[in-house]
Amino acid sequence: MAHYAFLDDNNIVTEVITGINETELIEGLDPETWYGNFRGQVCKRTSYNGNIRYNYAGIGYKYDDVFDAFIAPEPDCGHKELVLNDLMRWECSNAEHKTSKL
Repeated sequence: MAHYAFLDDNNIVTEVITGINETELIEGLDPETWYGNFRGQVCKRTSYNGNIRYNYAGIGYKYDDVFDAFIAPEPDCGHKELVLNDLMRWECSNAEHKTSKL
């Protein structure tokens, strides 16, 4: 069993489904291609454990085709100094917004 994300014209995830294993074919096509053709949307496989495309896709996430990554919407941390770390996750560069241990 594998999971697949459907993208709109702006590469934003609109839905995530459970589908067949990525190694199986449907009518001779890989699942991403078949599901995409069937729905008329781009379809990309996603993974709960982050083995592919960095993060599990969620509705509203953006697919970045340069990094081949699903990226969460930008968080609101009170200023514009956000950066993507090497795991394609947002970090607020302002120390006031970082979680501290009590």
